[in-house]
Amino acid sequence: MSTGPAAFTVGYGGRKPDDFTKLLTDAGVKVLVDVRLRPDKASVGSYAKAKDADKGIAGLLAKSGVAYVSLPELGNLFLDYDDWPTRYEQFLTLAAPVLFDRLERIDGPVCLMCAEKRLCECHRRHLAAHLEQAKGWTFTHIE
Repeated sequence: MSTGPAAFTVGYGGRKPDDFTKLLTDAGVKVLVDVRLRPDKASVGSYAKAKDADKGIAGLLAKSGVAYVSLPELGNLFLDYDDWPTRYEQFLTLAAPVLFDRLERIDGPVCLMCAEKRLCECHRRHLAAHLEQAKGWTFTHIE
């Protein structure tokens, strides 16, 4: 298996916007990839995807030199199910070739972002595990 790119994951939950962007820039992240199903529905406006690229999360990141890409197809469709981790893993197994097409074309280093601060509570851990196993990516989880 070939070695894939180095990447990161992060959750913004409970973080102040300035602290969040500092974590990203300190890690050397160039592109934040939003893997939320509904990035426009964030409970904190700083982290919402706004229609205007100068506002919301894109505007916050731009001030720190980090690009923003939203890939809602990587969002967790099964969050309302008790067995969401199993369902999400099955989804990734079945749909990975289609799901990861846009992600693999992004020049990084990239960071997969969702709302949950703790990796153990978030679907991004399943995304990272799948990319590590299937594509040889390596992840650092910013917690």
